[in-house]
Amino acid sequence: MVKEKVLDLANKISRTKRGKKDAITPERPEYKILEPVVTEEMAEVGLCLEFRKPLSAKEVADACGKSEEKTHELLLELADCGAAFVNEVDGVDKFWIDIWVPGHMEMMANHRENVRKYPQIAEAFDEYGKVKGPQGAGIFPVGIGPMRVIPIEESIQGETRRASYEEVSKYLNENDVFSVSDCSCRTSREAMGEGCGHLKEEMCIQLGHAAEYYIRTGRGREITREEAFEIIDKAEKNGLMHSIPNLDGPGKTHAICNCCGCSCFALRIAGMFNNPDMIRSNYVSKVDKEKCVACGECIENCPTNALKLGQKVCTKTPLEEKERPLPYDTEWGSDKWNPDYRTNKELVVESGTSPCKTECPAHIGIQGYIKLAAQGEYSKALELIKEENPFPAVCGRVCPRKCESECTRSDIDDPVAIDDIKKFIAEQELKSEYRYVPRKKGEHTEKIAVVGAGPAGLSCAYYLAVQGYPVTVYEKEEILGGMLTLGIPSYRLGRNVVNAEIDILRELGVKFKTGVEVGKDITIKQLRNQRYKAFYVAIGAKAGRKLGLEGENAEGVDTGVDFLRKVNLGKEKEIKGSTVVIGGGNVAIDVARTATRIGASKVDMFCLENRSEMPALEEEVDEALSEGININNSWGPKRIVTKNGRVTGVEFKKCISVFDKQGNFNPKFDDKDTKVVEADNVLISVGQQMDWGGLTKDSGIQLNPNNTIKADATTYQTDEPDVFAGGDALTGPKFAIDAIALGKEGAISIHRYVHPGQSLTIGRAKKEYRALDKENLDLAGYDRLPRQRSLHVDGNKAKETFEDLRSTFTEEQLLSEAERCLDCGATYVDEFMCVGCGSCVTRCKFDAISLERKYDENTVEFEQVKPRVVKYALKRKVRIKGKDMKNFFGGMFKKD
Repeated sequence: MVKEKVLDLANKISRTKRGKKDAITPERPEYKILEPVVTEEMAEVGLCLEFRKPLSAKEVADACGKSEEKTHELLLELADCGAAFVNEVDGVDKFWIDIWVPGHMEMMANHRENVRKYPQIAEAFDEYGKVKGPQGAGIFPVGIGPMRVIPIEESIQGETRRASYEEVSKYLNENDVFSVSDCSCRTSREAMGEGCGHLKEEMCIQLGHAAEYYIRTGRGREITREEAFEIIDKAEKNGLMHSIPNLDGPGKTHAICNCCGCSCFALRIAGMFNNPDMIRSNYVSKVDKEKCVACGECIENCPTNALKLGQKVCTKTPLEEKERPLPYDTEWGSDKWNPDYRTNKELVVESGTSPCKTECPAHIGIQGYIKLAAQGEYSKALELIKEENPFPAVCGRVCPRKCESECTRSDIDDPVAIDDIKKFIAEQELKSEYRYVPRKKGEHTEKIAVVGAGPAGLSCAYYLAVQGYPVTVYEKEEILGGMLTLGIPSYRLGRNVVNAEIDILRELGVKFKTGVEVGKDITIKQLRNQRYKAFYVAIGAKAGRKLGLEGENAEGVDTGVDFLRKVNLGKEKEIKGSTVVIGGGNVAIDVARTATRIGASKVDMFCLENRSEMPALEEEVDEALSEGININNSWGPKRIVTKNGRVTGVEFKKCISVFDKQGNFNPKFDDKDTKVVEADNVLISVGQQMDWGGLTKDSGIQLNPNNTIKADATTYQTDEPDVFAGGDALTGPKFAIDAIALGKEGAISIHRYVHPGQSLTIGRAKKEYRALDKENLDLAGYDRLPRQRSLHVDGNKAKETFEDLRSTFTEEQLLSEAERCLDCGATYVDEFMCVGCGSCVTRCKFDAISLERKYDENTVEFEQVKPRVVKYALKRKVRIKGKDMKNFFGGMFKKD
């Protein structure tokens, strides 16, 4: 049943009347937001209030015919729910009404209890923007919209044409009363289950009379000016930007909002309706492509997707820039909108960007850290790497170098030695002056448990700790690192390296419990009872896989990963006699080289693939050969020969082909071409598999046919909502860098999950990168420069030790190699979509982005808005008509 007086109040606030063409009806959000919390009696006194003219309860009582006491009581109820303002003036409470946005709707959404009790309030706030947004398309000149972006002040330092009204500090220094409240937009999104994970609590600041109202009604907490500056700083460090209510008159405002592009209803005008003029500042971003290194820091933090990665290298055929329609002179209907702007953010332009960043599983800003290292900025280089990879020293030794395999430089001579550069940078972290320990972004009380201390689990723990969560890592073994320490020999990855990077996690407050097997010593259910709110399962594929061969259970036969694990734990200290290793991957190489080091008199590797098809990295193969290991290609095991229960050899058959015409693994053999190879030991290294133990028992977690865990492809959430998965447990055996990338994504999901109302997908950047077209590059003008190489390691010396004898670049080599980088990528700015918030400027470590003042518009008082908009809208109609005429006649007289 419609509340008639409440409907009248909705019309009054809207400055219209029932029966008029633009009247508010019960279906409209203006009525819906009032309906659950405003009674007919409250509305009756509200109808006697005036727009922005404070009245006392006595004045209102005289108008509505109620007692002053009752009127005051009802007015306070209106103020409490947000349908009226109240301030004390000269000891007397004064009440008034204002506009809906920015005004009553924010105030109503900031009543925590009401929003929890009546989600309709949040929904109406959301719906109002969807109704009004399209109506404002193209008709608001810059600087006149109800909300306005104000640049992060740091981004306009030194700007000679800046105006004080575009400085955050002006508003804080000119006011004496301050309050802080939750963000009303993110509160509403959360109530609808559409939160984006950005900080909501105590993020928006009120000033002057608005602060007095917020403090009086319990919406906000009173703060000092110093605290207000601290909140501004916290917001900026958490990727938020600023906007202000824009209708208080030139150089005035009553609030500073700290916003994000994925939840802010004001920024939605740009993101969803492609109408940024209505909210923009006077600035736009400009990129100096000579300085830009396409690190991507600005891209992921841009609230309106105005920045994308593109390419810098010259092309044979110029890249086409598509002309885009603008609401300035175009009819702006739903065909011009982007309703999925919260989930379809693009990071790369259509023509692609640098191959190194594209191919890296973690999409690290490789150009960026190369440039910083060349400038001697090692701490900044480490900071940039650790945005995506907290273990650069580890990856500098065991990375598969996918970035190098696609490096554009290889089309001229040799790819840039990216991994050696990263290794050099990571080595600097061992020096105290360059060590980088990230600053925590916040403080959270929700306890998180990580199961498995391998690269995925450690990565997840790192990023959760940076967010400020208390994290405990449970590890089955007595040592940390997972396959980094148990599956990789120390001559490739020293324990001191792994431990040094794990120590950073300890400094961040991560706790470790070793020798604890979750599912056996303690269960997830028991951990839930200990108030853990979410779990990241990344136990790794630690179990070896056999082939089902005759004799493979004989004494002297083991799997490669089990063998490495025993050696790394000190349980296997010696192996005697001739050893056959079955397999051709990196792990098989590790197994063979380790066998050599602990006493094998002779080591032979046999694999199905020919030399060019071997999955092991070429460098790994070369090192194995230098250590005297024999590699026998195109042979597959037929059976293991035994005597009295012990291995004596392996019978092999010739492999004709490994893959079929479609590229699928489908080996073919010549059964007539066989041979028996004598062996005292056989180590089968053909893959790894999961051993879940009791971890998934009595849970809703499901497994795939290959025994990996079932989880959502984007969020990595399992069928147990509080359990997320990553690493080998999710993908099967892959490289450390793949697991590290999954760990960060897992941390993002968990951060959102533990806060009710947050979506696991909305506002989340999909890491969809694409490389530039190398065929279209003009590389003719580049000189050939020799690739720097580390000193050669003598295989005869290497096989005698478990120490890593590989050298690191000298500083001279680093500088020479950095010069070889072609700087393929650069950031591109869509000036129309840029709202001039300055977030990109503050993120850039290369002084490659600046804000330039494109407009010179101050705000106006509310009463001046309508005539300005009407005048502008009429001019727009003329522009649209003129453009239509031009297109019509242009098409008519177009030459064939």
